[in-house]
Amino acid sequence: MPQEYTMQQALHQAIQTKKDLYDFYCEATAVTENPEGKMVLQRLRDEVGENIGKFFKYYQNSDLGSLDDFMATPPQPGSVMLVELRKALDKKVHASKARELAMQEEKSIEMSFRRAAQEVIDPVVRNIFLEVADDAARHFAIIESEYEYQVTHIHESDVDTYVRE
Repeated sequence: MPQEYTMQQALHQAIQTKKDLYDFYCEATAVTENPEGKMVLQRLRDEVGENIGKFFKYYQNSDLGSLDDFMATPPQPGSVMLVELRKALDKKVHASKARELAMQEEKSIEMSFRRAAQEVIDPVVRNIFLEVADDAARHFAIIESEYEYQVTHIHESDVDTYVRE
């Protein structure tokens, strides 16, 4: 059944989802010791931060405060992503678990926002949801590529070289 969101509601949902993801990447970056893995997580964190800023420019409500104030707020205590990351760390799981959790979360965000986009009538709101979904799909691909490289030590750009030799 179609749902109607206002553009401001859609932006709020996108901003909060991205902030939760940003907080996850901040914490995952802090606990990752592998330099390459840390760089990937930092890159994703920074990109998510830029996405928040982009959405924030169009958000007209004042409930989130300024962008700087919002970004400085502590993570939501019930953030599923952070709860799962902290559980994994409590079990002394290798940093690759952070990448696995990030992949799961990016896929979940993508699917959730794609489903929401299908139920929205307003094309502007639909596009906001699809943009969040597309970002999540791209982030998933980046993490997956880095994860595969960590496991196989063959980057996806080298596959043709190894397959042909």
